[in-house]
Amino acid sequence: MTPLGRPVIWWVRRDFRLADNPALGAAVDEGSSVLPLFVSDPALRRSAGHGRAAWLTAAVAELDHRLREAGGPGLTVLEGRPEDVVPRVAATVDASTVHVSADFGPYGRRRDARVLQALARDGRALRATGSPYAVAPGTLRNGSGTPFQVFSPFHRAWLDRGVHGPAPAVAPQDVRWTAAPDRLVVEPADPDLAPIAGEEAAQRSWRDWLRRTGDGPADYQRLHDAPAADATAHVSVALRWGHLHPRTLMADLAGLGAAGRGAGPAAFVRQLAWRDFYADVLWHRPDATSHPLQARFARFRRDDPRASDTAAARLVAWQEGRTGYPLVDAGMRQLRTEGWMHNRVRLVTGSFLVKDLHLPWEDGAAWFMAHLRDGDVASNQLNWQWVAGCGNDPAPFYRIFNPTTQAQKFDPDGAYIRRYVRELADVGPEHVHEPWLAPGGPPPGYPAPVVDHKTERLEALARYAEVRD
Repeated sequence: MTPLGRPVIWWVRRDFRLADNPALGAAVDEGSSVLPLFVSDPALRRSAGHGRAAWLTAAVAELDHRLREAGGPGLTVLEGRPEDVVPRVAATVDASTVHVSADFGPYGRRRDARVLQALARDGRALRATGSPYAVAPGTLRNGSGTPFQVFSPFHRAWLDRGVHGPAPAVAPQDVRWTAAPDRLVVEPADPDLAPIAGEEAAQRSWRDWLRRTGDGPADYQRLHDAPAADATAHVSVALRWGHLHPRTLMADLAGLGAAGRGAGPAAFVRQLAWRDFYADVLWHRPDATSHPLQARFARFRRDDPRASDTAAARLVAWQEGRTGYPLVDAGMRQLRTEGWMHNRVRLVTGSFLVKDLHLPWEDGAAWFMAHLRDGDVASNQLNWQWVAGCGNDPAPFYRIFNPTTQAQKFDPDGAYIRRYVRELADVGPEHVHEPWLAPGGPPPGYPAPVVDHKTERLEALARYAEVRD
């Protein structure tokens, strides 16, 4: 607590949780009271697609409810530019400090610099404690002191460094909460999202997965690429919004003892390292949101859906899940209906857009960000660069996924395909991956392939040859 016992602000951005929250803990330790604040930033509202916007509304409502349950007045929600709103609230309640979890994204860093300057003019501080990552971006360097360009050595350094355990718990009922007088009424959550959004729902889902046998942690390595098995932990949304922190997940896996040290848990933790790697890359290369990390790909010949009717039609077919390739269509329909897509299918759909349809990876990245509930700039943009072969990790362009053989390998009986492509519900396993080969062709209502994969693969390689160093 400060000597004068002044209040402090806990500014919530992407850490919608009360447990394992160093920024909240720092606020409680310093202030006589804590004002939890969420700023509805017009810049972020403009860029948020339906999936993220709806989830954010639900997350705000859930945190407000939990704060009221703890005996406080709830979450203070205000609209406006953070550099205007945060200093105004701090002045209104005479807060000494604004506590945040550090933001390492390009926009977040610029925003926080503006807020810090505005607060400093009034003698107040912006203090960052913790981050959304297991290892904060910019922490790890290779032997020559430069940023890692390749995941494998980054992963080894990440494992060698280790991850801190969860932050000390804060008992919300013991905190003296306060609020700003001019706050907005918290919007109600979408009834479909209310039961599944927020910290408590994320904790329940995670604990349930930890206890599962047959498709839980022990089987993650074996089943995480099989979309029909639905054997992933489904924590990407919780991590995106900070309902759970990666160090909590790692501590819980370690708490399983021997069961938490096998190939399955190790493969799961590796995915957390990928998340940190992409955040690290973006921290060093903020231009990667829209520019290829390999400069030669700026010359790569692509079809422009804004200049070609054929390219535009193909982009729409991909977006609507009507390409005629069942695994691609199943993934794109899952995205539109659930705001989520299985990771293996994300790779296949991405490869199809870039290397079969020859469309810009930026169009795919934008569509994903418009619909994914877990849409994260670093993970989304750099995964798309990986698929497009223009990122910094060695995923060569000539690694072109065959959408049919990928389906046969990872969804052999077509269960995932039938779940989302209803036109193929009655097609047998012998034709579900290639319905155009069935007697009479595809079933009514399902399109023939929009392109021939073998032909377009050769075209993609020819275009790559034009920019190959």
